[in-house]
Amino acid sequence: MATNEQPRCEWCLGNELYINYHDTEWGVPVHDDRIHFEFLVLESAQAGLSWLTILKRREHYRRCYEGFDPVRVASFDQEKIERLLLDPGIIRNRKKIESSVSNAQLFLEIKKSYGSFDNYLWGFTDGKVIQNRFNSLTELPGQSALSANMSSDLKKRGFKFLGPTIMYAHLQSVGIVNDHLLHCFRHNEVAMIK
Repeated sequence: MATNEQPRCEWCLGNELYINYHDTEWGVPVHDDRIHFEFLVLESAQAGLSWLTILKRREHYRRCYEGFDPVRVASFDQEKIERLLLDPGIIRNRKKIESSVSNAQLFLEIKKSYGSFDNYLWGFTDGKVIQNRFNSLTELPGQSALSANMSSDLKKRGFKFLGPTIMYAHLQSVGIVNDHLLHCFRHNEVAMIK
């Protein structure tokens, strides 16, 4: 369990679930397609909601989305979608649920073309982490030219619910950008992870 003794990014303070996510996952470079897919589903479900709302439902999402296996999610039929719409443990928004299934199908197309979704995504930065050096939460952008470029490319491929803001959250989550604030103990730790 995390303690509050370390200096952290202020957005996570006040909730143990947030602190644990911040301390163990946020900003750590990801190279696992299943994890990329998990975050894409969760971040698109978050649209219009808080990340804490999604984190509280994350384990239930894992069960409903069969461990975030994109092959299994891509095969969800209308009957499965209707069951998901009745499940109070996830965000019951038809468009978000339907897009998670169609996005899984498109995710697999990218994986086939690029060898992995990871290769595709990290290709936008030539495999390099963008090390930001922000001092306060007010400096953190909601989106960037990179997230807009990624979002545009994904939309051309047919993806939904992955606009520039959601894609910037994805860049932060999977460590393509290190947005831990400079005073945060995780900034330097994350910067050293390859």
